Amino acid sequence: MRKLTTIAGTTVPLPDPERLVHLQFRRFAGCPVCNLHLRSVAARHDEIRAAGIREVVVFHSPADELREHAGDLPFDVVADPDKDLYREFGVESAPRALLSPRAWPTIVRAVLVALPAVLRKEKPPPRGRPVGGRLGLPGDFLIAPDSRVVASKIGSHAGDQWSVNELLSLVPSNV
Repeated sequence: MRKLTTIAGTTVPLPDPERLVHLQFRRFAGCPVCNLHLRSVAARHDEIRAAGIREVVVFHSPADELREHAGDLPFDVVADPDKDLYREFGVESAPRALLSPRAWPTIVRAVLVALPAVLRKEKPPPRGRPVGGRLGLPGDFLIAPDSRVVASKIGSHAGDQWSVNELLSLVPSNV
């Protein structure tokens, strides 16, 4: 078992001995696509917890930046600016993260949702050159208390991650 340190300074066991862990790999602090997705997860967080799942989100940004952009999320957020966990789980960066035409509708929607708050100075804009770059691919892993990876997905572009409905459909009945 390993212990991950959250941006709030608490530790998260991986695996969690009492419940499933949805380990999400996202891109950088302030990423509009990540923010759009994570707000949909936050809106259904009670339902996810009731299904026996602990949400843990990993970004390749430093903790101080993440506190600014993701500090209000109702689940565990972990900074991995050296991308150690990304390498361990095989989550990569690639130009197709942004260049895939399948990503474009999500990118446009995410920017349109994020822009008003940035213009009103309610949210900071993402860094011009984020730590770890902009080309990260998303990754989702559902990890059982016995360390088994029950399900996984490495996204083919920036907007290719599990929806909450997909996540909930993957919960095995015997865990």
